[in-house]
Amino acid sequence: IINNGCAYVVEGDVFFDVEKSPTTMANYRDSGWKTIELAAKPGEKSWDSPWGQGRPGWHIECSAMSARYLTFKFDIHGGGIDLIFPHHENEIAQNRAACQESCVRYWMHNGHVTINNEKMSKSSGNFLTIHQITERYHPLALRHFLISAHYRSPLNYSVMQLESASDSIFYIYQTLLDCEVALSDVFQVDDGEKDRISAPAQLCFKNLQDEFYARMSYDLNTSHLLTGAFQDALKFRNSHLNMLKKKQPKNQQLVMIRSLRKIKNKVKEVLKVLGLLPRSGFSQVLQQLKDKALKRAGLVEANVLFMIEKRTTARKNKDFSMSDQIRADLSTRGIALMDVGNETFWRPCVPVCNPTAL
Repeated sequence: IINNGCAYVVEGDVFFDVEKSPTTMANYRDSGWKTIELAAKPGEKSWDSPWGQGRPGWHIECSAMSARYLTFKFDIHGGGIDLIFPHHENEIAQNRAACQESCVRYWMHNGHVTINNEKMSKSSGNFLTIHQITERYHPLALRHFLISAHYRSPLNYSVMQLESASDSIFYIYQTLLDCEVALSDVFQVDDGEKDRISAPAQLCFKNLQDEFYARMSYDLNTSHLLTGAFQDALKFRNSHLNMLKKKQPKNQQLVMIRSLRKIKNKVKEVLKVLGLLPRSGFSQVLQQLKDKALKRAGLVEANVLFMIEKRTTARKNKDFSMSDQIRADLSTRGIALMDVGNETFWRPCVPVCNPTAL
């Protein structure tokens, strides 16, 4: 930058010369530009430089790192929305001053995660670490929560939103697991029409694909990707699995099996792009989600199974008031009871009242 005439030295400090910058800097002359290199002060960490002991200024650190590891031309530069000015403006000016061909194709500035509509930050003391959150919520539930807003928009943190994200991701994985189990039990004969699927499946597949491409092409808008056509695909799976259990002509059954596989694979493809497809099987992640729910509820599974047994006894004795009370008590702690035939199962749910905050 100095060799290109865009910086000068004053008593060991290196300053950027706004007047000679190759970018338009007229509006920034009085904006408090940082020095490129600062002379060392007593007690500060410093390094040798051609101008004596010193340390790099804030902006040149990022310019140097990106140029060193990515060259002066690369595709994506990220950062918080509060860094657009002055930090990234400084970076651009310095990079262009060092190399006229310097270019970043996309600048992606993310909104802040807020608590009570205030920026979450260490300096404010109102922050939570990833470790604190994932002690109580599955990392995939946290990811689901984070992509629920457009990346440029602020995202207000709340326990109930994390509960909702956890509930949604459980439903998605349970739906896919049910589909895989059902299809694994079906013996499929090749009828020579391996690509033929039903008309409703074709429409469902097209809607899911079109909506995914449209939203992701619009500045990676993930905020509603797991609603709309995605939820329709899950409902398609549920309705067609029920139909698969009914006796029907072999050719219709084969079409239905292919349709279910096609939709299931497309749903998994969407999840993979979003980083929501678990590396382990769905069964393992579902159990992990249940374990986290038990931890938040202050229970172990034996407690829940005991309450299920107690409720079963109450129902046999026609003590429906007790039965309803047990179900209601568990639901306030994020545990839902599901009656299927003569059996009762449990799964996590959004607590009917606010859970204890982190």
